[in-house]
Amino acid sequence: MMRLLIPFALLILLAASCSAERGGGSRYLVFSSILPQKYFVERVAKGDAEVVVMVGPGANPATYEPSPRQMAQLSEAQAYFRIGVPFEEAWMPRISAAHPDLRIIDTSEGIRKIDGDPHVWTNPLMVRTIAVTLKEAFAAMIPARKAVYDANCSEFIRDLEALDAEIRAMLHPVKNRKFMVFHPSWAYFAAAYGLEQISIEREGKEPGAKTLERFIALGKKEQVKVIFVQAQFSRRSAETIAQAIGAQVVAVDPLAEDYIVNMRRVATAFAMAMEAP
Repeated sequence: MMRLLIPFALLILLAASCSAERGGGSRYLVFSSILPQKYFVERVAKGDAEVVVMVGPGANPATYEPSPRQMAQLSEAQAYFRIGVPFEEAWMPRISAAHPDLRIIDTSEGIRKIDGDPHVWTNPLMVRTIAVTLKEAFAAMIPARKAVYDANCSEFIRDLEALDAEIRAMLHPVKNRKFMVFHPSWAYFAAAYGLEQISIEREGKEPGAKTLERFIALGKKEQVKVIFVQAQFSRRSAETIAQAIGAQVVAVDPLAEDYIVNMRRVATAFAMAMEAP
């Protein structure tokens, strides 16, 4: 009996220790709305944060509904990092009401918004602002670690600025500056690198036959060579238009977790697809 009780007691002590560590300030449980934010948090806070992502791989942040398990987990969290994706409009007031002690931090604060496109993180230089917001949030939660967060943030910003320079050089030779997307996800990316996004979808609705005809005519007029799609949305309309105008359909993901690797992949896809004569 004693041999059974001793390991059990050790497990209880370990669980209590971990709980105290999390609540005491050395490691915090935090939530983020989307996967790229997880990457941002981990670059700034590193081992001081355990990050739970609300909208997981393949899920759609426009229509997502938190699970009962996630809502229960929020009672253990010290902070929620929002970013302005559509599901937050309906759910953040409910989350705040259910968990009044939860810190809710808007990581898109200080960024000038583009109507109809919440994907502020697709511009690496916008992510600098997000990094500073995260640094200040963690310094407020764990003041003794402020110098560490300052250093982590500075390192992350250097990587973001290097990424921006790399993408800028990659897209500089591109001649076809206009591209189509099904879902408007790349306005901030386009604005940063001298491109123009033409969005097929409006307010989450598939275009009807007349609208498709209009986009086909526009695509031919603007000599659009590529239509970008993402896994979270249908590609049927994009493929119909692409076939009619002789463009290619290319999948890119603004919601991938490994941000810097993914943005290099995205920029390469843009450069290759848009360099065609």
